[in-house]
Amino acid sequence: MHFSFSARRVIAQIMVIIAGTAGAVSTAVAQSDQEKLVVAAEKTFDNFLRDPDMTWIQQNISRAKALLVAPSILKAGFIFGGSGGRAVLLAADPKTGKWGGPAFYTLVTGSVGFQAGIEVSEAVMLVMTDKGLNSLLGGSFKLGADVGVAAGPVGAGAKSSIQSDIVSYSRSKGIYGGLNFDGTSVNSNLEWNQSYYKQAASATDILVRASVSSAHAGKLLAAVTGAAHKK
Repeated sequence: MHFSFSARRVIAQIMVIIAGTAGAVSTAVAQSDQEKLVVAAEKTFDNFLRDPDMTWIQQNISRAKALLVAPSILKAGFIFGGSGGRAVLLAADPKTGKWGGPAFYTLVTGSVGFQAGIEVSEAVMLVMTDKGLNSLLGGSFKLGADVGVAAGPVGAGAKSSIQSDIVSYSRSKGIYGGLNFDGTSVNSNLEWNQSYYKQAASATDILVRASVSSAHAGKLLAAVTGAAHKK
C-alpha cells in the first residue's frame, strides 16, 4: 500500500501524538523513588514477621513507640568499608495506638577492618523508648553514641529481655555475618519528605502533628498496625 507524501506526514504526526500520550501515561503511573521505598519497606516488614527466628519482633512490636525499616542497606569494602541506605519511620500514637507515617531517613556507617565483598541487607529497628523516638524526631543522631542500640535476640533467645533505646534486626545473604549499627548516622531526609507529601514536612509534622499523610502508605501502616494489635 502506497501513501502520498501528505498522507505519510499525517500518519507520522499521529504516531508522534500516540507515542507522546503513551509516554505521559507511563510517567503518570510510574512510582516515585519515595513510593518505591514505601512498597519495599512493606515487603521487608513482612519478611521479618514471617521469619521464625525473629519472633521477638512479633512479641514486642506492641510495646514499640516507632519502627524504622530499611529495605536495602548496601555494605561494601575491602579493608576500608562502609554501609548506607534509606529508611522509613513509622510511629504509634500513644493515645490511640494508631500508626502514622512514613517519614524518610538516610543511614550512613563508616568502618575499618578486614572485610571484603559486597552485601545487601534489609533491616528493621524497633524504637522502644522516648529517647530513641525523640532523637529520630530531632533529625540527626548517631546510634551507639547518642542513642543506645542493641541487636535483637533471635531463635531460642527470642524471649530474652533486652533493654535498649533501639533494638535492631538485619537479614542478609552476603558474606558478612550481619550489620553492626553502632556508629551509624541516622539523618532525616526532608527532601524526600517533601517529594512524597508534595509539601515541606518534618518528621514531627508527619508523626506527631499528623498534618500530612498519604493514602499510598495505607498497606504498610495496616500491616504494622495489625502486627502491633495481634494477640
